[in-house]
Amino acid sequence: MLKAGRLWALGAMSGTSLDGVDAALIETDGQDIFAFGDTAYRAYSDAERAVLKAALGRWPGDDLAEAEAVVMAAHIEVLQGFDRGALVGFHGQTLAHEPRGRGTHQIGDGAVLAEALNRPVVWDFRSADIELGGQGAPLAPFYHFACARHIGADAPLAFLNLGGVGNITWVDPRCARPEDEGALLAFDTGPANAPINDLMMARRGEPYDRDGRLAKRGNVVDGALELFLDEPYFMAMPPKSLDRDAFADMIGLVGELSDADAVATLTGMVAAAVLRGMEHCPTPPERMLVTGGGRHNPVMMDMLGAALDCPVEPVEAVGLDGDMLEAQAFAFLAVRVARGLPTSVRGTTGVRAAVSGGILSRPEGQ
Repeated sequence: MLKAGRLWALGAMSGTSLDGVDAALIETDGQDIFAFGDTAYRAYSDAERAVLKAALGRWPGDDLAEAEAVVMAAHIEVLQGFDRGALVGFHGQTLAHEPRGRGTHQIGDGAVLAEALNRPVVWDFRSADIELGGQGAPLAPFYHFACARHIGADAPLAFLNLGGVGNITWVDPRCARPEDEGALLAFDTGPANAPINDLMMARRGEPYDRDGRLAKRGNVVDGALELFLDEPYFMAMPPKSLDRDAFADMIGLVGELSDADAVATLTGMVAAAVLRGMEHCPTPPERMLVTGGGRHNPVMMDMLGAALDCPVEPVEAVGLDGDMLEAQAFAFLAVRVARGLPTSVRGTTGVRAAVSGGILSRPEGQ
């Protein structure tokens, strides 16, 4: 077990948007954040992204050697650029997520990474949670709690991550610990950037709607939006989580629309899903802080601001880095795992009991 005290930990995240690998250093003891360190980003090439996209939805036993080679090479390349970091948190790349079925599947071998970096690596964060009846996601809420305390929040607030999938964390920073009853509620709100990115690639050969330019030129079509909101997922009580492609038929709902109207409508669906999710919060949050790529889309942010009854701001408004928050989260969680502290509870994933999820792999001889 890792000795007590603060240390520099290095985290990496490759999300469902399949854009690349984020890496970030933080100084923490697994409870508080003391400092933020260097960050780096390694984009996937178009060819690498195509390999990963072809592997989505596949499970252990399938031939995934090419996809795993892409994931490992990208992580080794970016993480070897850091001199500091006594411990590494490695999430891997999610290919499939079916918590009430086959489980969850992230490719990437933390033991191999530990040898390549010559540092201990914590990985496979989700399996233990699922084995105890949890959703295995989202896992960032414990870090969101630490962030809320770090910025001096004194009233409930919400963190909204808009990656491939959207997820929300409602935080009450007046609680002493994230595992305390009522400190956290977290769940996936619905699809976010993934269907927009997929449509942009299919129709225009572009990876995403840069700055919401196409959505700004279009109109939200109410009929498609209403059909989307009829999905039973939105009525289900949290905790709950989604696979990246759980709403793949969204693109079919806008299939006959112009490019601009289709992207505008998909963007409106993201905001509508968040609004439905807010109905589950124990009390209205004082503010919503947005992280992930979606916060760079002014159309999406304007739609959220118009729909919600609280201020909606990027996390940069409170001095946090929205591009690196997920990578920082897995550095933070790695320290918690190494110290035997819980990383999820009933309110974040629905797990039956607080669990510290993850495998610690050390390089040979350490």
